[in-house]
Amino acid sequence: MRRDSDGVRSSVLENEQPSAGGHKTINRVTRILEEVVRRPGSTFAELTRALDAPKSSVYGFIRGLLAADWLTEQDHKLYLGPAFFSLAIASGQIRAGLVNTSDIEALHQDTGLTASIGVLSGDHLLYVAEESSDLASTFAARANIRRDLLMTAGGKALLSQLPEAELASYLLRRENEDKGLVDQFLEECPTIRRTRIAIRRNVARGRTAVGTFVQGKTGAPLASVTVVGSSADVEPRLDKLSELLLERVRQWSVRSSSAPREIV
Repeated sequence: MRRDSDGVRSSVLENEQPSAGGHKTINRVTRILEEVVRRPGSTFAELTRALDAPKSSVYGFIRGLLAADWLTEQDHKLYLGPAFFSLAIASGQIRAGLVNTSDIEALHQDTGLTASIGVLSGDHLLYVAEESSDLASTFAARANIRRDLLMTAGGKALLSQLPEAELASYLLRRENEDKGLVDQFLEECPTIRRTRIAIRRNVARGRTAVGTFVQGKTGAPLASVTVVGSSADVEPRLDKLSELLLERVRQWSVRSSSAPREIV
């Protein structure tokens, strides 16, 4: 092992040789990411068995991916990290043919509110795109890209679409931490499912957020779409903002389905 220019230990084995079909190191790193994509929440032991590779080698690769934010770890379980999603933003696409950065910019311009896209990452909402002319909102979004699902409109919208067993498991984990938020979500969930709209009011900061979700071709939710601003500005427009969000999501879905192909 060696240290890179930042003093971080590198787990890449420099003496690994190319194998049939590609380089062994690259193949193993790719396999780790593929396994986490297919089975979010995989453990180190599960990945070791899946790769059929030495534990020390797999552990080194995982630590490197964690250090570079390609993976994130929660309760000893591994999920895709913010670096993975940032590639989609860097290319100008959340998902080709579905939502792109110009869509978020347009939503911000049309509403005058901070607009953002978020995805599920473990038990959190991970912001992957944001457009705002509000310096405080921009700073807050970039300083804390990982948010509590129950404390965000987008997070509640995505939670409402989870399979019942997965949702129950999440709420049971959270009940010991904050029963009040769990009870509030359980009360709101039927309405969110019916209207496809979730609302989060931050009384202390005087801000209100309105969120919905974007679905893929299979019907599964891919991401949340949220607009947020001062309560004095948002509350009188709740109905209109909700209609606008749902219409934009519908337009993006129609555009995606009419595209000749979709690259994930």
